[in-house]
Amino acid sequence: MVRGFVAVKFLAIGRILGPEAIGAVSIALLAVAIAESLSDTGLAQAVVQGRDAPDSGELSAVWATLTARGVLIGILIAVLAPFMSSQFHLGGSIGLLLLAALLPILRGIASPAYFIVTRQRGFQKLAGVETSVAFTDCAVGLVCALAGLGAYSVLIGLVAGEVLKTTLTWTTMSPRPPLRLKFSGIGHYVNFSRWIWAGSVVNLLLNQFDKVIVAKLLGPLQLGAYQMSSKLAQMLLADAAIAMSQYLFPTFSEHHRRDVQSAQRLFRRYLVLAAIGLALLVIVLRLVAEPLFQFVLGSAWLPAVPLFKIFVINMAIGAVIAVLVSWLRAVGMPKVATHASIIQAVVLCVTVPVATHYWGVTGIAWAMTVGLGSAAGWMLFRIVREA
Repeated sequence: MVRGFVAVKFLAIGRILGPEAIGAVSIALLAVAIAESLSDTGLAQAVVQGRDAPDSGELSAVWATLTARGVLIGILIAVLAPFMSSQFHLGGSIGLLLLAALLPILRGIASPAYFIVTRQRGFQKLAGVETSVAFTDCAVGLVCALAGLGAYSVLIGLVAGEVLKTTLTWTTMSPRPPLRLKFSGIGHYVNFSRWIWAGSVVNLLLNQFDKVIVAKLLGPLQLGAYQMSSKLAQMLLADAAIAMSQYLFPTFSEHHRRDVQSAQRLFRRYLVLAAIGLALLVIVLRLVAEPLFQFVLGSAWLPAVPLFKIFVINMAIGAVIAVLVSWLRAVGMPKVATHASIIQAVVLCVTVPVATHYWGVTGIAWAMTVGLGSAAGWMLFRIVREA
């Protein structure tokens, strides 16, 4: 349901606004993604994975840390907005970056009780919150787009959704931590969370640098086509696995705490089912790519079809990786996922310059495929070896 609302929003707004507006929004969101990745604390995953649930003092420190992080990110984006606007050819659209700066602040002040509910596998409550947020985001964004607000429509919808989510985490979830600017008492999470941070930094390079290159060299119009082809492939393939990983991580963690062999059997079952289903989807989507773009987005987006055919392969591998990462984090081996990301980064550093020289943007997309395959292969190797 959540992914459905996200899909409706981006596809409908993409058809209304066209590639250039979507490219401008993507640049603003890219700035947020970069800042959040560079400052990822890993505290959310540490709370979910830890053997003992945090007490109220520890939750208070988690909230204070995440709030401070969100505020600092928001201020940094706002201060750097003029520079980023000039570097990525946004023209007079500095307001997009300023609006995007609100997102990390709103996420930071949300209640960490959300992580406790995740740890306890309260999926019904989590689904209710996420569905409400996605609906609000979609509805507000579409209304704004139809009202003629252009690229701002996407960000206004996102801000509205984050306001609702933050409100719901405080009003519907418990325990509510004391609101104190206390940063001590959570040092025991650092050993686990430092690998999450390291993985986020490496993943920043892996997931965003191609978009930075396209935005810097070609501007919002080309980035819009590149981003939409990637986003559509993600919606059709990777989003389901990403959503499933939110269930798998706490589920694998719980099973592993109780019975290691049972957890391993459960992991193998999900991995095989995911691999078979994704392979079939890739074949079908590559066959229907052009009519799909024509029907969903319109003829203005047809130049993105060749990229889409590559991205469906990328997203399928990414979906498998989401299952692998859920397992590695659940069994206390997040560093393996980080090592896999480093391998992927090395592969990209070797392949991207050559591929870009000979095949341009298409070469970048194929280089991403090789890198993703290398990362997935390393994680599978380590999982089998540790079994």
